[in-house]
Amino acid sequence: MGKDRGSSGVRFSEFGYGEEMMNVLLTFTGFHDPYFKGLVDQEEQPGPILSLLSTRSFDHIFLFDTPSTQRVTGETKDAIKKLHHRSEVHVLEINLADPTNYQEIFRGLKAHLHRIIEDFASARFFVAVASGTPHMHACWVLLTASGEIPARILHVRPPHFVTKQHPLVTEVDLSSHEFPTVRFQDVSIPVEESQADVDSVRVQLGIVGDHSAMQRSLELGAMLAPSQAPVLIFGETGTGKELFARYIHRLSGRPREIFVAVNCAAIPEDLVESLLFGHKKGAFTGAINDQVGKFDTADKGTLFLDELGELPIPTQAKLLRVLQDGLVEPIGQAKAHKVDVRIVGATNRDLRKLVRQGKFREDLFYRLNVGEIKLPPLRERRSDIPKLALHILDRLNGSLRRPKRLSAEALSRLQSHNWAGNVRDLENVIERSVRLCRNDVLDADDLLITEPVTYADPLDALPEPYEGFSLDEFLGSARKQMILRALEAANGNQSQAARMLGITPQAVHKFLQSRPKT
Repeated sequence: MGKDRGSSGVRFSEFGYGEEMMNVLLTFTGFHDPYFKGLVDQEEQPGPILSLLSTRSFDHIFLFDTPSTQRVTGETKDAIKKLHHRSEVHVLEINLADPTNYQEIFRGLKAHLHRIIEDFASARFFVAVASGTPHMHACWVLLTASGEIPARILHVRPPHFVTKQHPLVTEVDLSSHEFPTVRFQDVSIPVEESQADVDSVRVQLGIVGDHSAMQRSLELGAMLAPSQAPVLIFGETGTGKELFARYIHRLSGRPREIFVAVNCAAIPEDLVESLLFGHKKGAFTGAINDQVGKFDTADKGTLFLDELGELPIPTQAKLLRVLQDGLVEPIGQAKAHKVDVRIVGATNRDLRKLVRQGKFREDLFYRLNVGEIKLPPLRERRSDIPKLALHILDRLNGSLRRPKRLSAEALSRLQSHNWAGNVRDLENVIERSVRLCRNDVLDADDLLITEPVTYADPLDALPEPYEGFSLDEFLGSARKQMILRALEAANGNQSQAARMLGITPQAVHKFLQSRPKT
């Protein structure tokens, strides 16, 4: 099936390699090796194999090469030799016509594995499954689970996917007698189990932020999560209050799937009690069936009440009873029943002010406000904006034919903006800009940032002239922004966009033709 380019066909045992315990790594190469372009401009980041080697050392590394990855494999070998002098690198060719054909992959691997295992009889074997196709990964797992390869599986995620400064490596041992039970071990970052759980939940939910204000909120949320006490989350629109409520729920120990979210501001006032507490058939006109309320749906789990300040006063009284004694009484039912529900409320309003105005019950406020968490707006944690932007871009790239990147100037513009709509506003701008921009790298003036609705003089937003200011560059950027916004408003219709701007369709067409194609 091929030859060993790393050792010129010589058996490894001739060098005495099989005489002592050593670590041997087996891996395919992939198109993210040895480096891949990051999300910022033209920066390069280490791929899976180099990320793994930054945390683990191996005496011998076998790179399994296919016709479509020969250049990548050569570059990976050179990079390893440059960075990890003590590792001996061997390249083994597998002539795969189809990298998704299981039979070909198995045949190619087995043609080499028998000799490797025989020559390194006393070695510890590891298989990396972060590079190559999913079909290759599956073959590694099956060969390991069946005992044909006496190895442990290693999986690595590059640093930008985790919350720490180092790559997260997971080691899986399929040789356990308890198989198919799989035991995972974090072998790169020795942290306390509780802290690992917190970090894992943050990554899974996509919560991004290293600013001290955000860290304080996250730490407080983690401390309150295991208790039964209600929690109030305060924050402006778009700061991620529901996401934070899910973070608390996931750390609470309650069943993961029982999380019920209710937007109190979206419920008609005459239906609030029915929706929250349920009703019996015939309880009122139109009640043709029994309805289970949200408290019963959330039993044993968490009920998230968003925009809590919008609840009517009568409903607040019933909510207070649930908090005091855990009893829910559906409309039309004389007897109340017990529920076990953790309540997390959220609002962007000042509840203390509403209490003074008589619009929110004081006793309910103090009953709810056992744990108070304030989420900072983006303008108060600007250092997190580049991280958030790249996280959002990375997620969007999964749905794009060609991935996009942001220039340093674009990140700087994002960081300097005030973001009235906070994270949600930032997400909308990045998605709108990425989907409409034809460039692979978005520059500052490719960002379609829509200012908040205002009746102020638009000329007040003009920049102050300064030494080195270029009027031509400013006007060119402004023209570009206006054309892109018009195209967005016209759903891509060039003629309609031209009419909105008072220019000819040919001018819009010429503008689009002059931009790089993706």
